[in-house]
Amino acid sequence: MIDTHAHIYMVDFDDDRDQVIQRALRKRINTILLPNINIDSIQPMLKTEMTYPGICYSMIGLHPCYVKSDFLETLETIYSWFSQHKFIAIGEIGMDFYRKNYYKLEQEEAFIIQLNWAKQMNLPVVIHARNSIKKILKLLSKEQDGSLTGVFHCFCGDIKEAMEINFLGFHIGLGGISTFKNSGMEKVIPYLDLNYLILETDCPYLSPVPYRGKRNEPAHLQLIVNHIAKIRKMASLEIEMLTTNNAKTLFQI
Repeated sequence: MIDTHAHIYMVDFDDDRDQVIQRALRKRINTILLPNINIDSIQPMLKTEMTYPGICYSMIGLHPCYVKSDFLETLETIYSWFSQHKFIAIGEIGMDFYRKNYYKLEQEEAFIIQLNWAKQMNLPVVIHARNSIKKILKLLSKEQDGSLTGVFHCFCGDIKEAMEINFLGFHIGLGGISTFKNSGMEKVIPYLDLNYLILETDCPYLSPVPYRGKRNEPAHLQLIVNHIAKIRKMASLEIEMLTTNNAKTLFQI
């Protein structure tokens, strides 16, 4: 299986990263995709990729929560990494309107700039859309020229939003939130298009039930698979195969 969104390069894993990787491999999770968040995360992310070649793959991008008044200079620095390293995606990027003191216009401009990187580099985008999904869908509708692909990671929207995402050619990433009773996802998952579904943990965040509130890790992906399979009344292995093939196609792994 493929964990399409895992921050295992973060300090949360410094004491036991090897053990975390081994637990994932024992669960048949042999590919882990690493989303970047800001300038400071690039080096530890690339070090993790180098330490676990063929298992970990890096993305590059500026997370919306790190978009500030100097975002253009930050993006320029991040863009310079394209000449130094091969990345599998632009991410994670997007918009986050959860916090009060957000840079709304700056986030929008940074998002569009990075979408154009994706067009230029022919890479998928990994989208963070916290409290901003309608705005992002509106922007994507304008920017989609047929070349943009990617995933709305950590999806917890409704079926109408899911259909709009798929219509634009984008996948949906399901993670630990889909196992939360108060997420409402049990009413959405039965109607999701399996051809556009991929799996993620977003570790160290958002551990699935029964580990909610504790540090998440790639090995927990199996719990998400089992939960989806139960709701869809399918075999877990079938969900594994479908989502793995979707991820391989999207990220060209």
